Amino acid sequence: MSTSVHVLVLGGTTEARELAAVLVAHPGVRVTSSLAGRVSRPGALAGDVRIGGFGGAEGLAAWLDEHGVHAVVDATHPFASGITANAATAASAAGRPLVVLRRPGWRPGPGDRWHPVGSLAEAAELLPAVGRRVFLTTGRLGLAAFAHLTGPHFVVRSVEPPEPPMPPDTELVLARGPFTVTDELALLREHRIDVLVTKDSGGAATAAKLTAARRLGLPVVVVRRPPSPDGVTVVPDVAGALERLGFSAP
Repeated sequence: MSTSVHVLVLGGTTEARELAAVLVAHPGVRVTSSLAGRVSRPGALAGDVRIGGFGGAEGLAAWLDEHGVHAVVDATHPFASGITANAATAASAAGRPLVVLRRPGWRPGPGDRWHPVGSLAEAAELLPAVGRRVFLTTGRLGLAAFAHLTGPHFVVRSVEPPEPPMPPDTELVLARGPFTVTDELALLREHRIDVLVTKDSGGAATAAKLTAARRLGLPVVVVRRPPSPDGVTVVPDVAGALERLGFSAP
């Protein structure tokens, strides 16, 4: 890929931040990182930053044309399926290459007691049969799926206070990661957790809770990822994204 290019990076994940920092170090490359705006104080990002939606796939396609974007990298959270679908449609309509950057998912190991489910709704349906004191780590926007459960006690950790609806018996822990295995063991023991509920986000940054659950012999309800749209290029890391874009790694 030649110089004087504009790359749009969707998402504020660890991988998105790393990719933006590498790309802006290349002469003649402009990077715009687009954030959904769900966190009021996002961390620093290299290059330009825009916050807010585009108005669906049609609005994104128009933005690509208006701002002279040459390539799009979807480095959003693995569960941001709506954004990924819009990115695929918009990139195709605008004739721009799209790379989907998705860190590999987690895999159960010896001693793990995982209960894979296909959705948050399935997790909520299964939960009463698995445990009563729940460490719920599915994100602020996922709490509504559990709001009808009146029996379990939920411990929810979040960077910012979540908005209702949420389960009636919810204890909120405000904290920002990353968290170590020691941190997670302390939390699980302090709150007498007997089941962990999480999404298969993948990556090392949030995997400590899985190690802690394994050490304590706790069951883990794991929500599987939604599939990527057909026909898109998916890479597992920043190096793969750089290669697909035609840039060298640092």
